Amino acid sequence: MTEKLMKLLRRSRLGLGLAIGVAAVVVPLTATTASADTPPSGSGWVEVGGENFSGGYWQCIDEMTDWLPQLPQYDMVACVSAPQPGMPNFYTEWMHRR
Repeated sequence: MTEKLMKLLRRSRLGLGLAIGVAAVVVPLTATTASADTPPSGSGWVEVGGENFSGGYWQCIDEMTDWLPQLPQYDMVACVSAPQPGMPNFYTEWMHRR
């Protein structure tokens, strides 16, 4: 029983390593740029970045809002969902100029 289990584990690790290697090549070839996203409605929005947030939309908003006191030229924040391969919670980050 133990020998069968060890063979299965070796095969699983080999398969996992192969899958990760293939993904490392495929993801950069299929990834889109965050700059292709459209801004929130209205004028004055500036794209300031993009990031994957495990907590989703509200985590993005909370972290962006934390920056507002340090950046007085901006008065609002927005996060636009832009899923990427392997990053389902990727958001482009926008700030609105005063």
